[in-house]
Amino acid sequence: QVQLVESGGGLVQAGGSLRLSCAASGRTFSSYAMGWFRRAPGKEREWVGTISRSVINTYYADSVKGRFTISRDNAKNTVYLQMNSLKPEDTAVYYCAAQGVAGRPFDYWGQGTQVTVSS
Repeated sequence: QVQLVESGGGLVQAGGSLRLSCAASGRTFSSYAMGWFRRAPGKEREWVGTISRSVINTYYADSVKGRFTISRDNAKNTVYLQMNSLKPEDTAVYYCAAQGVAGRPFDYWGQGTQVTVSS
């Protein structure tokens, strides 16, 4: 089992920045690729990006590319989502998730943290 707890959400004005954190406990954190997802009100869950186990590779949705950066610190069992140049359409509940096998569904999910971007 892996337990994931997100933090760092809040209210920010358009153009501002936030950094989300996701702390993991349980089985070996470095064994998992880590992803960030979001769900906006009335919309389907959207993949935001993924970082590989080794930190070498990151992948982003087109909607956030160039504005969001995912990083991880395997020594601290934590993954981060740095969000810059925030837009009102980035308003959503953000979730982190752990993926044990590439290409398979994510195995573990956090409870989410709310991000609200005001115009």
